Parts: sequence; C-alpha cells; structure tokens
Amino acid sequence: MHLVIGDDNFGKIREKNLDFVDKSLFIKTVLDDIETEVSLITRPRRFGKTLNLSMLHHFLAAEVGGLSTKDLFKGLKIIQAGEKYSAQQGKYPVIFITFKEIKESNFAMAYDRLYELILKIFDGFSYLIDSSELTDRQKRSYQLILNREANQAQIAAALQLLTECLYQHHKIKPWLLIDEYDTPIQAAYVNGYYDEMMIFIKGLFGAALKSNSALHRSVITGILRIAKESLFSDLNNLTAYSMLTDEFSEHFGFTETEVKSLLQQAELKHLYDDIKAWYNGYIMGTKTVVYNPWSIANCIKNRGNLKPYWINTSDNVLIKLLLQQADGYIKEKFEQILQGDTIEALINENMAFGDLYDNKEAIWSLLLFSGYFKVVNANQGEDLDIKCLLASPNKEVDSLYKNIISKWFTDKAGQKQYDSLLRNLVEGNIEEFKAIFQRFLLETMSFFDATETHPEKFYHGLVLGMIVSLSNTHIIKSNHESGFGRYDVMIIPKDKSKLGLIIEFKATNKEDDLENAANTAMKQIEDRQYETELKQHGINNILKLAMAFKGKDVYILQKD
Repeated sequence: MHLVIGDDNFGKIREKNLDFVDKSLFIKTVLDDIETEVSLITRPRRFGKTLNLSMLHHFLAAEVGGLSTKDLFKGLKIIQAGEKYSAQQGKYPVIFITFKEIKESNFAMAYDRLYELILKIFDGFSYLIDSSELTDRQKRSYQLILNREANQAQIAAALQLLTECLYQHHKIKPWLLIDEYDTPIQAAYVNGYYDEMMIFIKGLFGAALKSNSALHRSVITGILRIAKESLFSDLNNLTAYSMLTDEFSEHFGFTETEVKSLLQQAELKHLYDDIKAWYNGYIMGTKTVVYNPWSIANCIKNRGNLKPYWINTSDNVLIKLLLQQADGYIKEKFEQILQGDTIEALINENMAFGDLYDNKEAIWSLLLFSGYFKVVNANQGEDLDIKCLLASPNKEVDSLYKNIISKWFTDKAGQKQYDSLLRNLVEGNIEEFKAIFQRFLLETMSFFDATETHPEKFYHGLVLGMIVSLSNTHIIKSNHESGFGRYDVMIIPKDKSKLGLIIEFKATNKEDDLENAANTAMKQIEDRQYETELKQHGINNILKLAMAFKGKDVYILQKD
C-alpha cells in the first residue's frame, strides 16, 4: 500500500497511481455553494487542506504545470456525481497560491519569499504578455513583476492584476485559490513583525477579493479566521466554515468508514481499537467524527506503530510557547483535562492574536481550531462567543499536554531534581521525596498561583501534573471510585511487583493543623478502603500517602 504522506500535489498523486482517500466530493460541496463568492475554510494543520485545494485546482483548470487534467478524475466520486459537475472540469482559468512555507524570522525575508511566490505564479501565465486583449498599462505592470522591479504596493495589487488579465484574455472569470493564508501571519506574530505583515496581507487580499468584478470565486484555507484585526472586515462577500460548522465536515480528516477501509487494505484491522484511541476523536460540525489523517497515514506506513506523529511535527511553536507561559488559571484547567474531564470555555471563531496574552479565554479558541481540543457540546453565547465543553481528542494530543506539563516543572526545578523527585516517590523513599518536593514548593509556588477558592483542587492538580511523566511505567488515575469512595490520585505500576501508591490531599489555613489534616486524609484512605482497586490489579505492595498543605508548607503521612 502506497498511501500519500506529505505530497500535496493532486496531479502527481494520480499520475503515480498512489493510494489516497477519495475526497473529491469536496469539489461538489464547493460548486454547490453558488451564493458564496469567497469561502474561508479553517481546519487544523495537516488535515488535508493543501491537497484538497490542489484537487480543486486540477478539477477547474484544463492544464496544471503544462499537463492536461482531463483524465485525473476518472473513477472518482465527483465524476460519479453527474454531468452537472463533470461538465465544469477544465473550464476555468485558476490562480493557486500556497503560503504554507512562509515562516521567516523577519518581515524583509518573508516579503522576499512572498514576492518569489507571486513571481512564480505570474511566470506560469506569461503568455498573457503577448495577449492582444490586455492593455499596455496591464502589460507594463505585468512585466515589472516578472523583472523583479515592482514595489510593495504593486505586489499587494498583483493578484487583482492577474485576475483582470486572465478574464480579459480568456473571457472567463478566474478562480483564486489561496492555501494556508494565515501561516505567514502566525510566523509574524511569533517573530515580532506582526503589524507589518498584517498591513501587507490585508492589502493583497483586499485588492484581490473585495468588489473584484474580474473574479469568479475564491476559496481560502487556513487554521484560524483572523477577523478582529480587520483582515477580512471589508469583505461582505465572505462566508467562513470552521470546525464548528457542518459544511465541509467530512472533507478534511478521515471518517470512520475511510479508516476501516485503509486498515483493511493494509492488513492492520486488528489494531483498530488502539488506532482509534490514538488518532480519532475530532468532531467537525455538530456530529462528524474524524481521525487525524497525517497520523493515520504515518501509522499505516510504519505498520501500526503507535506514536505521536502529528504532535511531533514542528508546526506547533505558538502552542508550546503559550502553554509554557501559562498562568495558574490555565494550569488549573489542564488539571481537569489530565483527568479526562471536560472544561468549559467561550470560543470565538474570529481569532485575535492580540488577545492571546490579555484574554485568558482566547487560548482555548486557538487550541480548539489548531486541533488540540474537541467540542463535546456547544451553545451560542452572548455576542460572537460560543459556550463550549472541550476535551482532549485522543492519546496523541494527551502526549503533548504531558510533555508541556512536565516542562512546567523541569523548567523551574531542573531535570535532575525532577527525575529524583519521581524516582523517590515510586520507590517509596518518602523522606527524600518530601525534601525535594518541599524545596520545589518554596522556590516555585508563586509561579503556579494557588487559588484561594479551591486550594485542594490546586494541590491536586499540582501533584497530578508533576507525576504525569510516570505514564510510561505506571497508570495514573485521579478521582476514581475504589472501595467505598473516590480517591484523589492512584499510581498503579504496570509491573505488578512494584510499589502502588494512593495519595489523598487536604489543605488547611490553620498554622498548627497540618498534622491533623494529614491524619484526617489517612483515615479517609483507610476507612473507605481505597486500596481495593490496587489489589484488583494484583498489586500487593501498597503505600498510602496523606499530603496536607498550607501555602508553601507540606506535611506527608505514610502507611503501608
């Protein structure tokens, strides 16, 4: 099986007869949306945006790269959809531009790359220079770009110029396809030249898309809808389709049926349940559940080896940066996620980068639309906000959260201290564990911002985050039923000969009450027989820990 990985050129895939999932009904959905002049479709990275747009390009244009597209769609679903659609194959001039590689560290370099992209596109239509249908002014402007002599204002107007030239030459209005439009904007935000990039991109899009009588239609893809900064504010003809809308829901990512078919072909059907747990869980629109296509393709290529393929790609710099700088409010929310619970958040489909540090809720919108959460339930709130219940979609994303949460600790305590802390805990060396843990609290507690309203919940989350790195050798459970109650944290060794731990937390505001609080927690462990679950797992070597907290002080009581 030769499943496509990383090659987003539809023509090459078909010419080489490579295996791919037939998403050609995406074209039908686009063509049926006749009332929309500009469609903005947002999906997470590596969910098939570039390949789908390349497929649309090859369908609409008679030639791409000098090669005929006539036979590329034989046997695909779009041709089977009927004459209404097949009759439109190869009938339009098409401008296709992808910004997915514009990730430069400064504006000058990014602008040079953008100029080269536009130059390449203009070079592909160089026959227009000799067209008798173009005016002398249009030919001069066109030649300036080809000669690398155009100024920034002329480059900003380049796509509008090209649509006019194509329309006048062919007498058919062209399509404009823009892929990953927000990649240079995100790079600009991370690298500190955001305002310059926004001015340029707004001029480029505004000229090409607003009231352009030479343009037939445009389809734009990206991860986020960037609207608050007025990038699209002047476009009354734009319709946005995010992960929260039903339109296009089956066209990005692999559906259950598609994955089962792929696993059958690859003779990996026996791994279906594990693969589902690792890569499924994304919900598009109100009910369409999809798998991460990048991870599925890599997993199949590697004969079912389960690992975080998508998370390990290098395109999540902004996400890691924001999470590593998160405050106590964000960390408390992630304590819930680590337990497999949902969190409630206000989601705004119109992303504003300026809000990411000022508005605590903005990070949830970024994480959702970037593919790091799924929506369990959504209700329209006030204004533009949508009240959503969010959860981690799968084990692959969990692995990123565990990595980042571990980094919250290692950045402050140091890797050697952190490793020593965990080793002493699981080996039952509680005095040594307490000494390191106490030092950690004294040095870093302000960084974690304990809340006065739910102090036990804070310490619970603190310890849970600290031990998340044990998941390779231990099963970490939190707030589960065992015996006659619900314990706080249980650490179950995968090797049954190793030590199992039960941890209960108490917080107090009284100066002299730490020992009493720890005794109360230990009594709760024993009276409610929390060790029952460990014994059911075949663990007989059990250590009970009662941890009492007051601010930066901790008292730990232990019993076998």
